[in-house]
Amino acid sequence: MSRSYASGVASKPLIGETIGDNLERAVARFAEREALVVRHQGLRLTYAELDERVNALARGLLGAGLAKGDRVGIWAPNCAEWVFVQFATAKAGIILVNVNPAYRTTELEYALRQSGCRMLIAARAFKTSDYAAMIEEVRGDLPDLEQVVLFDSPEWDALCAGDGPDPDPAGLDCDDPINIQYTSGTTGFPKGATLSHHNILNNGYFVGEGCDYDETDRVCIPVPFYHCFGMVMGNLGCVTHGATMVIPEAAFEPEAVLATVQEERCTSLYGVPTMFIAELNHPRFDAFDLSSLRTGIMAGSPCPIEVMKQVIDRMHMDAVTICYGMTETSPVSTQTAAGDSLEKRTQTVGRVHPHLEVKLIDPATGRTVDRGEPGELCTRGYSVMAGYWNDPEKTAEAIDEHGWMHTGDLATMDEEGYLNIVGRSKDMVIRGGENVYPREVEEFLHTHPAVLEASVIGVPDERYGEELMAWIRVREGQTLTEDEVRDYCKDRIAHFKRPRYVKFAPEFPLTVTGKVQKYKMREQAVAELGLREEATA
Repeated sequence: MSRSYASGVASKPLIGETIGDNLERAVARFAEREALVVRHQGLRLTYAELDERVNALARGLLGAGLAKGDRVGIWAPNCAEWVFVQFATAKAGIILVNVNPAYRTTELEYALRQSGCRMLIAARAFKTSDYAAMIEEVRGDLPDLEQVVLFDSPEWDALCAGDGPDPDPAGLDCDDPINIQYTSGTTGFPKGATLSHHNILNNGYFVGEGCDYDETDRVCIPVPFYHCFGMVMGNLGCVTHGATMVIPEAAFEPEAVLATVQEERCTSLYGVPTMFIAELNHPRFDAFDLSSLRTGIMAGSPCPIEVMKQVIDRMHMDAVTICYGMTETSPVSTQTAAGDSLEKRTQTVGRVHPHLEVKLIDPATGRTVDRGEPGELCTRGYSVMAGYWNDPEKTAEAIDEHGWMHTGDLATMDEEGYLNIVGRSKDMVIRGGENVYPREVEEFLHTHPAVLEASVIGVPDERYGEELMAWIRVREGQTLTEDEVRDYCKDRIAHFKRPRYVKFAPEFPLTVTGKVQKYKMREQAVAELGLREEATA
């Protein structure tokens, strides 16, 4: 039997330019075509108009004293301003630091401190989060943070006025770092995946190639910009093909997505499985005309096979694709194709992308396993990050001496090179497309004075794919309730990291050597809670 190794077929060359240069090329070809439609802001911009806004903001950033290599954070939901900042920082050579809109003060302070942000651009508030108040709470402890600019403020207007020098594209290189995205860390704090123009521009381009995009496509992007799904697969996937970015709402709302697809005649729709489930189950689903759709992407967490079939049958997305990847690989490593059989498109995550390699190894020995056998999925090629920002130790743990990124995911590869994710060699939980490492939540729970020991697992969930469950041992002489645990989490950690289920136990199941047996916890929880596993690809 052959080994589990595959190299992507490269029919087109890699793009050897910066994001700014690529945008200019799109403007030269598609100046009068719509580039950006933001429904909730009532905004429509052609490529020429978008470029004008981006150039002015780039000048404003440079005029504010920022320089190539400086870090600027952005903390906001999906909006036009996010897109302007994404492309303006790229043109100026400034490294954009994506801050998760769900972050609270502890996480915000860590990301800004660890990346050394000199400026933070932010919305005033989002949902129940008062961003302005939280920024003021942590600002005094961040010596590097010199400027805070809130949308709809005189400071924002000044930046957008473009009072500064023109960016110097000749001073930039496609291998320059341009983006830091924080991923949940197994040791309690997130790690900043550092991505270059070359990383994310090419990944967005080849994702778009996988969807067969051209300038007539209109891509509905309800997934968040702070994540690669939105800013790379969405925004860069569009701009590299002259397609239109269509933004339905600041945050996901199923009816807004359905209405946007209908009224904007979108040809492509993105989402994690939970989004598609919410759209398909919306009581007014049949009232919307979705016949303009032909393709799209389902990714971010394992895709239920039955949901995939409904997306094809009921949403007219005959050419829908599944993508697999991780932030550290820009993000996509494999993708199904429109020409693949229904079986391959519903039961695998496709084949390796062009210009990339994948192999499956035995995590214990490093040996490449036979096809059909499960092994840890490793990726090598242009998409692999430069490393974790200011963390060479964690970088060395993730990327080996031969350039292979070790994903921690277990997969199988068939004789045709199609991959299927069968598990995770790490304990990571994927809740609605958000990666959550139990260790981070456990360490937080241990800060509660009544908690003696905490162990966090993922359990099946029909809506989110997985939900968090915390097993807690309470200190002798102390008392603790489920509501008290939830209240303790409420304003301290992001909503997607808060356990939905809490179980108090006198002991945890352990191995002979004293290690917690999380698989036994999961089995017991599934039985006690009456949950069931969904068939997924």
